[in-house]
Amino acid sequence: MKPLSKKEALARIAARPAGAPVLLNLIGVDLSEANLSGVNLSGVDLSEANLSGVNLSGAHLPLANLTRANLVSANLMGANLPLANLMSVDLPEANLTGANLTGANLTRANLVSANLTGANLTGA
Repeated sequence: MKPLSKKEALARIAARPAGAPVLLNLIGVDLSEANLSGVNLSGVDLSEANLSGVNLSGAHLPLANLTRANLVSANLMGANLPLANLMSVDLPEANLTGANLTGANLTRANLVSANLTGANLTGA
């Protein structure tokens, strides 16, 4: 199955009801450099997505699947990621300042030069 285009993916994110636990499949999508600041992405499947340079500051990603996603130089400052799956994710030089990663799966995550100042890693 071919990944959605950036335009299609952003349209689906925008059409998602606020606070609704609607499942959204964005596997392999390219959202590089997109501004998703403060967006609710709870439970979204972003596995293998290209999220390099994306702005996810203050975004809500509880239970999101980010397995093998590319988050190089992404801004996740203050993002809410409890119980998110970040297995084998690439986060070099990402800003995770003040992010909530409570119970997140960080198995084999690449955090080289990532900023984790004030991040909550309880149970991660």
